[in-house]
Amino acid sequence: MFLDSAQIEVRSGKGGDGCVSFRRQKYIPKGGPDGGNGGDGGSVILVADPNVETLLDFAGRHHWQADHGEPGRGKQQYGAKADDLEILLPPGTQVFDDETGELLVDLDKPGRRVVIAEGGKGGFGNEHFKTAVHQTPREATQGEPGVELSLRLELKLVADVGLLGKPNAGKSTFLSAVSAARPKIADYPFTTLIPQPGVADLGQGRRLVICDIPGLIEGAASGAGLGHRFLRHVERTAVLVHLLEVEPADGSDPVANYRALRKELEDYSPALAEKPEVVALSKTDLLGTDEDVAAAVEMVRDALGVEVLPISSATKQGLDSLLEACWSKLEAGSGVREPWRTA
Repeated sequence: MFLDSAQIEVRSGKGGDGCVSFRRQKYIPKGGPDGGNGGDGGSVILVADPNVETLLDFAGRHHWQADHGEPGRGKQQYGAKADDLEILLPPGTQVFDDETGELLVDLDKPGRRVVIAEGGKGGFGNEHFKTAVHQTPREATQGEPGVELSLRLELKLVADVGLLGKPNAGKSTFLSAVSAARPKIADYPFTTLIPQPGVADLGQGRRLVICDIPGLIEGAASGAGLGHRFLRHVERTAVLVHLLEVEPADGSDPVANYRALRKELEDYSPALAEKPEVVALSKTDLLGTDEDVAAAVEMVRDALGVEVLPISSATKQGLDSLLEACWSKLEAGSGVREPWRTA
């Protein structure tokens, strides 16, 4: 099960109270103050763990609380500091204040650690207050309270390549052909209901993290179909691959399908629409001859004014060329990242 949003309550630990105590020992009738300080409460720390891929752990557990610090004791014994509570989240998780909507943390890099709620400081025991003129203090302070926050978690998958296309455009078949991912494949629309990541090995130590985004239809940016719930996952990708079915089962036109998809991207986010893209004509094995494939590619290329790559995931023709084109786009952009997933 894939879960990309959740709401949780976090609370850091309260600091331990300071202790009021005086030394009691034989032959020392007027022992001085010896009350120790309280220990600090545990903090709540958010960690971007590459081994976590979904927010499923938060579906049944909404309250996360760190331990309290121990109170101080006599004989100058300080209370123990509580252990911090680490919450492991998938890289790409954005953390919002659920009450104000403010973005608090963006865990955009694996291994990033952020203290979201700091534990309360421990209180001072009466030993802390002794001075030359105040030799028998009877005051101590309480530990500071912990911090309580209501958080909204939203996951945006981190990937090099995002696969886009209408339902049944062949995205899942392509992902299964180039990686070890095994998404559901069927001959009806919306077989992919959740984003599916996979890793393609290009050789020579090169790998591409590819994310199959559920099929988009006209009006997706406004919530139609699967809506913009999954469009946000495309925002983390560096390169977009538009898969256009050469002979759509619904009788639509590949050129019109591309333009409709581009419009949804622009309506959702102009910055998203400006990402580097590769356009591929899928399921070309259905055309039969190489001449028919070349004619279809030329027609789409002339209509759109962009380079179009023919591919067939069933026969694996053209897949290497498409992956190399994605790699070139990635290198020409902000530089090649080290993939954080493993196949």
